[in-house]
Amino acid sequence: MDIRQLRAVVTVAEAGSVTRAAELLHLVQPAVTRQIRTLEKELGVPLFERTGQGMRPTRAGTIMVDRARRALGELERARAEVQPPPGQVSGIVTVGLLESTSDLLAEPLVSAVGRAHPGVVLQVMTAYSGHLQQWLSEGDLDLSLLYDWESTPALATRPLVRERLWVVGPPDAGLRGDAPVPFAEAAGHPLVMPAPGHALRGLIDAAAVRAGTELDIAVQTNSMRVQKQLVLAGHGWTVLPDLGIVDDLARGVLSGAPLSEPEVLRSIVLATPRFTRTPPAVEVVAAELARQVTSAVAQGRWPAARTEGDGDQAVRI
Repeated sequence: MDIRQLRAVVTVAEAGSVTRAAELLHLVQPAVTRQIRTLEKELGVPLFERTGQGMRPTRAGTIMVDRARRALGELERARAEVQPPPGQVSGIVTVGLLESTSDLLAEPLVSAVGRAHPGVVLQVMTAYSGHLQQWLSEGDLDLSLLYDWESTPALATRPLVRERLWVVGPPDAGLRGDAPVPFAEAAGHPLVMPAPGHALRGLIDAAAVRAGTELDIAVQTNSMRVQKQLVLAGHGWTVLPDLGIVDDLARGVLSGAPLSEPEVLRSIVLATPRFTRTPPAVEVVAAELARQVTSAVAQGRWPAARTEGDGDQAVRI
């Protein structure tokens, strides 16, 4: 098994055909076919099957493509680290951002890293906390924002910020940012809820227990965008972090109010793998991401957030 075979497997899977893969690899088609067949012979299993839509990985091929892609990525990172431009930090860094923070942080992070460290290539992935944690644990991310994540043996975490959760309704609900709503009152309305297993859902369920109330769940979804759409369509109220609705509130598309009795906070942390060497490129990106979070809070661009260490009497779930 060699690097040419790994590139051939990944490129054929991504291109969907040997012909197109050969063009991308600047090889003749028989050479790509030979590399695939040699690897299949070595492994003793077929990696692709021909269909009317092109070359499709088999079950074994899907596993091989995933592992090969990671191996090639690590080799590219190693090349960047051992052959950096003089005086520069360089390398490929894959960053995970919570979906609700991407509009606020993605562009400033990319711009700041580009100015200070032009040799660093960023790959920015967005998702919910559970997915990001899985990708981080599996090695698909170098660092990530997560929320309400306790430190584990596999991950090192640095608390960055706490953010209030708000109850959100349509404009005619009349919810206001200066008039907090008791959790029990919010729970008395039909709720559009995050799906079970979602970290935000865990926070809401825990708050319901503390408030001594039950939730009237109308529908469940794993998409913040769908949550807001269903609220607008009249299916109920929902609960979201302030950052996820700040623009909607400003435009009057939705109305919202902080939750109280108890006030519910989500804690956002910066997480990295604990037992792997942290390349210099990852270190500088982690430091810059932490700076961007702190700056957003200090400048009021993250209105309901507080940096960790600020004093308050809120109930932290």
